[in-house]
Amino acid sequence: MFNIEKIRSQFPILHQNINGKPLVYLDNAATSQKPISVLNSIKEYYETINSNVHRGIHTLSQRATEKMEDARKKVQNFINAKHDYEVIFTKGTTEGINLIAYALSNSNLIKKDDEIIISYLEHHSNIVPWQMLCERTGAILKVIPMDENGILQLDFLEKNLNEKTKIVSFNQVSNALGVINPVDEMIKMIRANSAAYIVIDGAQSVTHFAIDVQKMDCDFFVFSGHKLYAPTGTGILYGKESVLNELQPFHGGGEMIAVCSFEKTTYAGLPFKFEAGTPNIGGNIALGAAIDFVNETGIQNLQKHEDQLLHYAQAELLKIENLKIYAEKAHRTAVASFNLEGTGIASDTGMILDKMGIAVRTGHHCTQPIMEFFKIAGTVRASFAVYNTMEEIDILVDGVKKAQRMLS
Repeated sequence: MFNIEKIRSQFPILHQNINGKPLVYLDNAATSQKPISVLNSIKEYYETINSNVHRGIHTLSQRATEKMEDARKKVQNFINAKHDYEVIFTKGTTEGINLIAYALSNSNLIKKDDEIIISYLEHHSNIVPWQMLCERTGAILKVIPMDENGILQLDFLEKNLNEKTKIVSFNQVSNALGVINPVDEMIKMIRANSAAYIVIDGAQSVTHFAIDVQKMDCDFFVFSGHKLYAPTGTGILYGKESVLNELQPFHGGGEMIAVCSFEKTTYAGLPFKFEAGTPNIGGNIALGAAIDFVNETGIQNLQKHEDQLLHYAQAELLKIENLKIYAEKAHRTAVASFNLEGTGIASDTGMILDKMGIAVRTGHHCTQPIMEFFKIAGTVRASFAVYNTMEEIDILVDGVKKAQRMLS
């Protein structure tokens, strides 16, 4: 049974007042709150087994290693990777994409006039690393356009796939709009028309519905732990074994070597080749605890609840005169990105909502091209998680109405 009160009881931060009002936290696309089980796992690590991993023969090191490698296996099962060593611990989605971009160029797999395709819906983290790769190699960046509903124009993708296409990278869900991209259709199209590496940004999807990277048939899948009820500074890069073995490391240092001498260094096998230095051990263990929380809640239960929240929020917000929801007609999840027309900038609305204890995100959401497309500076973004309630949606709607009255 899905018990919202039981779920909310596991999140201590939710039970406080902000500016004299009960906190309504609707900024989950930026970062989610953490359940007690995740917080306790960090505390337990530092209080009982704090030690470096993989390098020690003493008991604490062995226990810490076992805990962290157990978390890696939890991630493997969560995204259905074929092998646990295809799961690389990172600091987050941004580092994962940068790792891929630098590893591909370090391996001389991207050359002058090769083509990289991304989409108009991307976060800056899935734009800038590819621009930097183009600057280093002379490759050419192409962008899949979108329409006024935030829907990608896949005829452009199909027409631009050819033997020069070396990378296609796109998000599964837009952080700014909540649009769910047709990943399966896009990957099938790419496989039929090119030999490109396929990179999926799963930062906004992994927390909302089940992921199966084998069924998806992507080469890489990246996500951040902190949007999945885990601590900041944690993340995952999944890569197919055959593809990871082609790549040179991104970072050099301890842990990622097999043999090091002044004459030559040989690298360790997967996954350690891409995990130089001491990892975020406590954070990685806590990521495993966050996955336990999601599995215990049930990803289908979570998805159903968040879909209901979005449907209700959109219906109620659209009753407000002169309120525009962007990508209203697109297939979306857990995000309502909107503006009150004729009331100034989005941050004004956000500040009034904050005075009422309502936490939303305002601005361009690290997606300036999307904002330029709509000819706006930014939006108010309300984003939902498993612990949000219909009553909180009502509070949001009342807050937006108040902001409209104050700003008109």
